[in-house]
Amino acid sequence: MKSSLAPAKLEKLLKTVGPKRYGVVTATDGLSLKIEGLSGYAALGDTLIVETGDGRDVRVKIVAMDGDKATGFAFSSLVGASVGDIAVLDRAGGDAMPCDEWIGKIIDPFGNALDGTILPEGATPMPLEHAAPNAALRKTLGERLPTGLCVLDTLLPICRGQRVGLFAGSGVGKSTLLGEIARGVECDVAVIGMIGERGREVRAFVEETLGPEGMKKTVIIASTADESPLAKKRAAHVAMATAEYFRDQGKQVLLLFDSLTRYAEAHREIALSAGEAPSLHAFPPSTFRTIASLVERSGPGEEGRGDITAVFSVLVAGSDHDEPVADMIRGILDGHIVLERAIAERGRFPAVDVSRSVSRSLPRAASEEENLLLREARAIMRAYEDSETIVRAGLYAHGADPQIDRALDIWPKLDAFVADKSADGIASSFEKLHQAIHGARRGSATSANALS
Repeated sequence: MKSSLAPAKLEKLLKTVGPKRYGVVTATDGLSLKIEGLSGYAALGDTLIVETGDGRDVRVKIVAMDGDKATGFAFSSLVGASVGDIAVLDRAGGDAMPCDEWIGKIIDPFGNALDGTILPEGATPMPLEHAAPNAALRKTLGERLPTGLCVLDTLLPICRGQRVGLFAGSGVGKSTLLGEIARGVECDVAVIGMIGERGREVRAFVEETLGPEGMKKTVIIASTADESPLAKKRAAHVAMATAEYFRDQGKQVLLLFDSLTRYAEAHREIALSAGEAPSLHAFPPSTFRTIASLVERSGPGEEGRGDITAVFSVLVAGSDHDEPVADMIRGILDGHIVLERAIAERGRFPAVDVSRSVSRSLPRAASEEENLLLREARAIMRAYEDSETIVRAGLYAHGADPQIDRALDIWPKLDAFVADKSADGIASSFEKLHQAIHGARRGSATSANALS
């Protein structure tokens, strides 16, 4: 194949001596680079170091190849890059190298501590992208995990190895709920992936939401909103690889991933730059497979290993829970917790909409007696929600329907129960639920009058 490289660049490459492989930048659009000269050496997913004319070294990942031309997407700004810059193939640094010293640290996508300390590299390289554990060898979901939150201990249980989605718009208490889960769920190590967060929120989450006690067992992998899509995507893979490292040691790992939506958006930008055709809302067809490949790596481990219990947050634009990313994610998780803006606006936190949320660990995760109580609670909530409009409009007369009367009487206590904390475990949460339903005063028109 005839090369389009300038003769001077070809001469420089031919004179290069040593094991390194070099290419030359032939085009750039500000987001990606076209590189020639690495045919037969570079492969999809390899990393290059581009030596820009202003003296910077920019790390680039190959995301597409066409003959002798490779398309590279940069981990940082391409300002200063120009046609003719030299690109060096760098096979080192492709894997994550987690170790026990990462616990208690905030780490960037390349394994560097953000507080400036030097972290040692682990002895076991963890590939950033690989297949999920063998489906035939994986364990089933384990026992229920106490969370410190009554609603998650009962109506929406989380079992060991379960993968749950947390669906929420902005400003409805998502980060606070993730912090409470991190503090309340029993685990050996918690790994938190903060993908595309605002810079100030990272420190605020650590100091205010998680707290010093929470950080003692936590590793945070952070990529802020101003970083490139490739850096965000790498941070997500490093978070998953770190969770897998501790799982393979036989430890029980809690993975909190905030957010899967920003991961999908980062993939969209990279895939479109690589030439993939856009589809629904400009998300390319590979988005679902990419998300599923990441999510499937969490969950129960194989026999003899630990498990990764995961909570993936999903941002719903405009509180539209049927937007493309949210819709595709629901089908690959073991349940979803919906946070509703209207509930948050009236001051009840966590703003969980129980009727629209589900845990697929039920009914297996609860006893027959507990399942009966859970079904009764959901029936009361549904009866209240179905009658709320006519009650508020003043069209309902107390005593007209015993089922509605009971729902109006009990619902305030159930609503308070959803916001309640449980420091004494799952049994205590079920006892509180039983008291909310069967200890409520009957025959009162107080709730109906309050609504009307």
